[in-house]
Amino acid sequence: MKNTEKNKNNRITQTIDFKEIVITNFSGIYKNQNFYKNYAEEEISWTELSDLSGCNCYCDAEASDRIRKEIQAFTGKGLHFIDSGNYHYMTRLWLEKLQIPFRLLVFDNHTDMQPPAFGGLLSCGGWIAASLEELPLLQEVILVGPDEEAYTQVEPDLQQKVLFLSREKLSTMTTEEKEGFFNNLSEDLPLYVSVDKDVLCKGDASTTWSQGDMHLSELMSFLELVLERQNILGMDVCGECDMDSCSEDFLNDRANEAILRLWEKMQKSSERMGSE
Repeated sequence: MKNTEKNKNNRITQTIDFKEIVITNFSGIYKNQNFYKNYAEEEISWTELSDLSGCNCYCDAEASDRIRKEIQAFTGKGLHFIDSGNYHYMTRLWLEKLQIPFRLLVFDNHTDMQPPAFGGLLSCGGWIAASLEELPLLQEVILVGPDEEAYTQVEPDLQQKVLFLSREKLSTMTTEEKEGFFNNLSEDLPLYVSVDKDVLCKGDASTTWSQGDMHLSELMSFLELVLERQNILGMDVCGECDMDSCSEDFLNDRANEAILRLWEKMQKSSERMGSE
C-alpha cells in the first residue's frame, strides 16, 4: 500500500488498501452466508467478538477497548463487514484510524445522530454525532436515505456539518439527478463510505431495523459512481438480520456479495492503472 502522497491538484491523498477485507463476527450470522467463501482464507480476515458483552446497540468502555485491540493490526482503509445495524458504531472505531482530513458518506435509513441516552456511551443510534464531535479530521458527513422528519430532530449545530439527501427527495429525483448528486460530490478530500443495508427495501434486504425503499441495483450504481470518482479511504457494510428470526438472510448474502464483487472490480481496475 502506498503512503500519503499529493495528487496532481496538490491534494493530500491516501491509497485505498483493497487487500484489507475484514469480517467482524459479533452474532455468528456471517457463518451462515456464502458471499466470501470463494475467496482464499488468507484473503479474508476475521475479527472474533462473539464472546464480547456490553456491545449490543450500546458499546461500553470495556467493549470499546477490546474492539480496538482486535482491529489494531488493520489500517481501516479496506472493506469491513460489521454485522447487524446494532453494531454500526464500529464505523466510529474504524474512522479513528484515519490520519488525514476526510469526508464520510453514509447510506442509512436512520440518521444515527441521536444524543446518547446512557452517560455518553457509544451507540448504534448516535455514532455519527459522536464521530462529528470527537474526530477532528472528519470534515463533513454526506447522509443518504433517512426521512426528512427524522432529520429535523438532529441538533442544528450538527446539521451544519451534514449534506443531507432524504428518502423523500430521492423518490422524486430522476435517475440523471441522482447520478448527478454523486458525480458532483466534492473531490477535495478523501472519502470513507459506510453502508447500512436497512436503507434497502424489504425485497433486497432483511435487517433488524426499519427499512427504506432503495433497491439494491440503485445502491450499487451509487457506490460504483463514488468508488470510481472519489479518493476512497475505506468502506464498511452492516445491516445483517437477527439469527434467531431471519428467514430471508439470502437477501443480505446477495447484497454483501454484490458489494464485495464491486470492491474486487475496483481493485482490478486500480491494479491495471498502476501497471500502465
